[in-house]
Amino acid sequence: MRRREFIAGLAGAAAWPLAARAQQGDRVRRIGVLFAVIGTPSGAIATAFIQTLAELGWTDGRSARIDFRWGGGDINRIRVFAQELVGLQPDIILTAGAATTAAVQRETPTIPIVFASVTDPVATGIVPRLNHPGGNVTGFANLETSLGGKWLELLSEIAPGLKRAAIMFNLATVATSAYMPSLGTAARSLNVTLIPAPVHSDAEIKTAIVALGREPGGGLVAVPDVWMQIPAHRASIISAAARNNVPAVSWLPEFARNGGLLSYGPDRVDIFRRAAFYVDRILRGEKPGDLPVQFPTKFEMVVNLKTAKALGLTVPQSILLRADEVIE
Repeated sequence: MRRREFIAGLAGAAAWPLAARAQQGDRVRRIGVLFAVIGTPSGAIATAFIQTLAELGWTDGRSARIDFRWGGGDINRIRVFAQELVGLQPDIILTAGAATTAAVQRETPTIPIVFASVTDPVATGIVPRLNHPGGNVTGFANLETSLGGKWLELLSEIAPGLKRAAIMFNLATVATSAYMPSLGTAARSLNVTLIPAPVHSDAEIKTAIVALGREPGGGLVAVPDVWMQIPAHRASIISAAARNNVPAVSWLPEFARNGGLLSYGPDRVDIFRRAAFYVDRILRGEKPGDLPVQFPTKFEMVVNLKTAKALGLTVPQSILLRADEVIE
C-alpha cells in the first residue's frame, strides 16, 4: 500500500485559526444534515463531520443538536426531508450533493446552508459565483470537471488496448455535459471513441456493458451522480463489468473496494471535515454568502489488483506508485 496526497486547490477552510474563535454561548445550536443516499451517523463521512465539529466546540447532545436525514437516492424522499429539516428551524443545514442542496434551497432563503459534494455549483444554479456566493448558501465542490479526462487517461493507462469508452450516467441526476469537454480532449489525444450510455435501471446497466464487451478494446467511465452512487446500482456495474471483461473506472473508492477495477476522486471524508469549519464559522457569526466556495485539496486513488488479474490486466508501476490504496 502506498499513499500520496494530490494537492488541487486552496485549503482555506482548514486554516481557520483555533485561537481566533470566540467562545459560543450557552444556547444549544441545531444543525440539520441532509445526505442524498443511504447511510448512518456512524459512517466515515458523517463521523468526520461530527468529530470535527466537536473539536471546534460543537458537541452533539451538549452544545449542539445534529439532526440527520438520508434520502436514499430518491428525489421525492429528499424533498420531503428538506421540508422536514427546514420545519425544525435549525441554525444551519449541511447538505450533500446538488439534489439535496437544491431541495433545501427551495424551502428556505434565510437558513444558512453549507453544501458538500456538488460538482458544479454555478452551472447547477446553486450559487451565482464562487468567490462571493452571496445569499444564504456556500460550501465545497466535490469534483472538478477536468477529472473527466483524468478518468479516461487512467483507464487507458491500466488497459492499454482501450479503443472505445462508454460514458455511463443517469439523465435524471447528473449534468453530464460538465465532464464532456475534458473527456473529449482526452479521447482525441488517446484515440479513443466515446460512447454515451444513459441508464435508468440495473437492466440498462447490464445491457450497455454487455454490448461494450462484445468486442475487445471496450472500457467504461461511470460519471458521478446520486443515482450511480446507490450501492445496488454500483454493484450492478461491478458485476456486469466483471462478467463481460470490461475495465471500468469510477470516482468512488467503494467501487474499487467492492470489486471494481479502479477509482479516482476527491477524498470525501476530507471534504466533510472541511465543511465543519464553515459550519463553525457561520454559527459564530460569519455570513455564508461571504465565504467562497472551496474545491477539493485531497484526492485518492484505489486500485484492485485481484480485479485487474481477472481481467487479464497488469497494473503498471506508474499507477501503483500513485495509488493510495492497493487491494490484493
